[in-house]
Amino acid sequence: TTLVDLKWPHTLLIFTMSFLCSWLLFGMVWWLIAFAHGDLDHSTRLQRDPGEGAAAAPAGFVPCVTSIHSFTSAFLFSIEVQVTIGFGGRMVTEECPAAILVLIVQNIVGLVINAIMLGCIFMKTSQAHRRAETLIFSKHAVIALREGKLCFMLRVGDLRKSMIISATIRMQVVKKTASLEGEVVPLNQIDIQMENPVGGNSIFLVSPLIIYHVIDKNSPLYDISPLNLHHHEDLEIIVILEGVVETTGITTQARTSYLADEILWGQRFVPIVAEEDGRYSVDYSKFGNTVKVPTPSCTARQLEEDKSIMDSMPLSPKGTIRKRSVKLKPKFTIS
Repeated sequence: TTLVDLKWPHTLLIFTMSFLCSWLLFGMVWWLIAFAHGDLDHSTRLQRDPGEGAAAAPAGFVPCVTSIHSFTSAFLFSIEVQVTIGFGGRMVTEECPAAILVLIVQNIVGLVINAIMLGCIFMKTSQAHRRAETLIFSKHAVIALREGKLCFMLRVGDLRKSMIISATIRMQVVKKTASLEGEVVPLNQIDIQMENPVGGNSIFLVSPLIIYHVIDKNSPLYDISPLNLHHHEDLEIIVILEGVVETTGITTQARTSYLADEILWGQRFVPIVAEEDGRYSVDYSKFGNTVKVPTPSCTARQLEEDKSIMDSMPLSPKGTIRKRSVKLKPKFTIS
């Protein structure tokens, strides 16, 4: 996990040094075997067989590894063994059982290094971090009226044309709480129920969506008012979007959070999806733009207990809907 999480320069440096160090290590081992057996001593190649007389023919000296005369040749033989490149000039003989054992060990070590390092590089190239960077959230969240109730809203969008499969979104409120027994939890995580245009936590992210949470009596934001939305307020709302990348099948996750001073009271996101001549276009330059709307400056508890507050609220004008003049299949374009 540490190797996969490292940056690319560090990973490539470790990848290169693991092979170089193993080649140097076994190159030294092969040089020591040749030195101990006398392969580096040229005089041993001319010795006669001690069991025969002086008239016997010169006995040929059999080295542990042929054609090793220095550390350089031992290093080259180490590379040939580990990467299975056989040039034919050097080979292990039956003279030294230790050389055969070292040959087996080096092959196993080379296979383990290949498996680990290539596996790490494959995992780094297939990670979904870059895909998560194209999942964007609005810089600010807003609280405004929707269907007569105060709602916490944010906007989420996907910049790529390839879709996120089985996308789910969830939110948590992190704040300091105290139990009835006096136990203080400095970072208490509370899940909050969300609503979105398709219902439930699953979303179809074909176009930017406004995800909202209805602030009711079960919400941890039930007693939040505009006076609480400042940087001294101990409140943070974390948003997590998860899904499967369509091209690789790997799960990706994008996260963001909103502090108290990043939540705008009495604001609404402007529309960014327009339809012209049977085609839908998304203007991401207005992704985080908001507009003021009439919103009571009270908590959701006060709004629910006092219904007269809604009667004194002016209604915002409804947007007009234009019928399509051409019957074409709508398509999405990004501007």
